[in-house]
Amino acid sequence: MPSRSALTRRHLLGATLGATGLLMAGCSEPAASFTGIDITGADYATGFSLTDHNGQARTLADFKGKAVVLFFGFTQCPDVCPTTMSELAEAKRLLGPEGERVQGLFVSIDPERDTPEIMKQYMASFDPSFLALYAPADRLPELAKSYKIYYKKVDGPTPTSYTMDHSAGSYVYDPQGRIRLYHRYGTGAPALAADLKKLLAG
Repeated sequence: MPSRSALTRRHLLGATLGATGLLMAGCSEPAASFTGIDITGADYATGFSLTDHNGQARTLADFKGKAVVLFFGFTQCPDVCPTTMSELAEAKRLLGPEGERVQGLFVSIDPERDTPEIMKQYMASFDPSFLALYAPADRLPELAKSYKIYYKKVDGPTPTSYTMDHSAGSYVYDPQGRIRLYHRYGTGAPALAADLKKLLAG
């Protein structure tokens, strides 16, 4: 049977280890909490190879060092697309000088009407640094599948007055080009800016 002094030493050692464990737990870095849906490590939305509205080939690697926000839409969209791009421009503004490290990307799901010149003008109406990207019509379904987005042409009264149903969220990448977040439509500029600030600081 252990002596009383041996038991006392064990109790003291246990208390010391317990206190040390608490201190270490208190010093560990808390995981960043985001407003957007954390999809870090997802096996989709991992990248693209597209052409921008200036005719330049683009991949995620071109924007290394920046947080990238990517949205699928079309320039004749009456509400969701302009609202989303306006919120992105406002989020960039809210970040002040750090906003220069945010890249907005708009991927057209309407290659029939969204010409490079139209997309260039559309981006300029939100932020001159934003880029519109496009894929040939025959490659668009594969791209949409790789991003798990939905889009569908909805006929209008004339052949050119159709509209497009589509997913209404944005994908957010960190400065290392890793997919990190999915922001639902209507989350708002302040929430997006807060999430971007955390990614830029990481």
